[in-house]
Amino acid sequence: MSAQRWTLRGAHTEYTVTVPAHGRWLELVAWGPHGVSEGPSPVAYDGPVPFLTAGDAAPIEYATDADRPFTGADLVVETPSGQRRVGFGHTGARADADGRELAVDFADRVTGLRATVHYRVPAGTDVVQRWVELTNGGGYPLRVVRALSGGFNVPTPHGALLSHQWGQWSQEFQLSHVELGHGTFSIGSSQGVPGHLHVPWLAVRDTAAPTGAAWGMALAWTGSWEISAERDTGGLTRVRAGRQLVDGPLELAPGERLGLPVVAGAYSPDGLDGLARVWHTHQRLLAADRLTPRPVLYNSWEATYFAVEAQSQLALARIAAELGVETFVVDDGWFVGRNDDTAGLGDWTPDPAKFPAGFDAFIADVRALGLNFGLWVEPECVNPKSALYAAHPDWVYSVDGRPLTPVRNQYLLDLGRPEVAEFVHSTVDGLLRRYDVDYLKWDFNRPRTEPGRPGGIGPVDLDGAHVANLHRIYERLRHAHPGVLIEACAGGGARTDLAMAARADVFWPSDNTGPLDRLAIQYGFLHANAPHLLSSWVTDAPGLFDTRPRSLAFRFVLAMAGVLGVGADIRAWTAAERAEAAGWIARYKEIRDVVTHGEVHLIGGPDQARCAVQYTAADESRVVVLAWHTGHLDGTGLLPSRPVRLPLRGLDPVARYRHGDRRYSGSHLGAVGLPVQWSPTHDADLIVLTRD
Repeated sequence: MSAQRWTLRGAHTEYTVTVPAHGRWLELVAWGPHGVSEGPSPVAYDGPVPFLTAGDAAPIEYATDADRPFTGADLVVETPSGQRRVGFGHTGARADADGRELAVDFADRVTGLRATVHYRVPAGTDVVQRWVELTNGGGYPLRVVRALSGGFNVPTPHGALLSHQWGQWSQEFQLSHVELGHGTFSIGSSQGVPGHLHVPWLAVRDTAAPTGAAWGMALAWTGSWEISAERDTGGLTRVRAGRQLVDGPLELAPGERLGLPVVAGAYSPDGLDGLARVWHTHQRLLAADRLTPRPVLYNSWEATYFAVEAQSQLALARIAAELGVETFVVDDGWFVGRNDDTAGLGDWTPDPAKFPAGFDAFIADVRALGLNFGLWVEPECVNPKSALYAAHPDWVYSVDGRPLTPVRNQYLLDLGRPEVAEFVHSTVDGLLRRYDVDYLKWDFNRPRTEPGRPGGIGPVDLDGAHVANLHRIYERLRHAHPGVLIEACAGGGARTDLAMAARADVFWPSDNTGPLDRLAIQYGFLHANAPHLLSSWVTDAPGLFDTRPRSLAFRFVLAMAGVLGVGADIRAWTAAERAEAAGWIARYKEIRDVVTHGEVHLIGGPDQARCAVQYTAADESRVVVLAWHTGHLDGTGLLPSRPVRLPLRGLDPVARYRHGDRRYSGSHLGAVGLPVQWSPTHDADLIVLTRD
């Protein structure tokens, strides 16, 4: 058999793979800008491999433990007798004429296992989506011990510079960088959700070119996951990504098929900033016709917490309407038995004591103010003190004979069970049909702790079943209620991945709304996610990690970086504060189309004197710059000092731009930068440049 080769083409990039003449695996030829494949492969190696095998050093796309016995496999399968080492042979391939889709087939002659490695490059993007379908074509069951979605091979001849995002509750999306000379770096989650601790996202650069080519990987999987990067002695960094099988091996019966999650790869020649734009383009396509400027919302959580009742909510709604807010969201505490976090979860009926005139009447009163209406739910969870738990204690994850583990005084429903999934769907669907709701905030405040079901039935892929039904419910709700926006929240940003980016309209990235803490969170978030997914509120919170006070202007400009919301107790704001807020909201409405659709450039960072985000309209007619003062003042007005300069990117150097009375050339804005001058009372700015 002769080698076969295919090239997938993106908007500016290409991804070329080959099945060598031996036919045992698929390997990368090159991944980069158009034309990168015309020349010797930067990742190929066919020399001696002392004490290793050829596969251990090859840039294999999807490796079994027979291919890579020593340096790590993507797939490990076991027979009933415990034997491993599935070894594939190439059996066929299908490619479309546009070079955007490819499926390559393999089969193992001993077990009968078949694998198809799929590729797709969505039109207009520089993202390659990859996934694998496994089919047991043999006569006995197989156990899938490891089931990653694929390996990405990146040339890093001088060392690998890895960028990742770590965190914890209230401190999500902290961008960090690690130099990997040799060995392995790994991140993941075993919590049944992507989690607060790490984001299923990784970027790889060569240490010799940190502002040059960048390769990124991100998972479309809302359960437990893992990503690892290993750099070999020959300068190849191989990134493996996929599910973490926290419930043990997966059983694959004869004739059964198993689809593994999509893992996406992205390339940019312009470092992490350019890589962020590749992800933004991809996520905007995932949103499709739902990609519209989001309404300005008010959420009552930080104003009233659980003390929800009609009069206080309407008082907030009246002020919110005066400010220019468009959607009023009632958070936790609106349903029966819900006066704190110890009871009521699961009983999704409006509390008549809190809404004595009826929930319909309350919503009508909110709407009469010119506001849309939104509602908070957490339908996957249940309090022990609830009618739902009393009726169905067997619906929660549990291990026979073991005590349940409460987290935030609640248990987790076993969404993988059909009857539970139907309950969750019908409950939320029923609320949307019964009440005039435009916005849904779907929360999830605890990971799964019990790996089992009552009666010890198993083994069961609990993680996979939960995620599959969660995705189906989101899809059914969006189909049945296309006008309802869904915000995905999980105690902050614990449930953000590419699969949710395709099913939710907005992410809540963190419960921390303190201004300087939030600046760092949003800086990391925008490296992996587009602005239309970034929900951000103006509140009175000081922050947990950096409590230095910042102005109301700072808070508004910060929240404008994505989807603007207000979460403060606006009843306590002065008339002057309300007037200022109304002004900021009006200005946001003027620029939110550019924030939603514009090309994003991240300037500086929260730990630098320069800290801003630039949004350039697609027709380049407007450039929106949001800038923040992050540190010490420079003695402006008292000592010699000069403005901070923000170098703007992607502008036409000969074009002219104006802001008020000032005129700039594109060349000046790129080479010298847009000036901003901070003072004790001026710590943030919104600048809109208009092209002449």
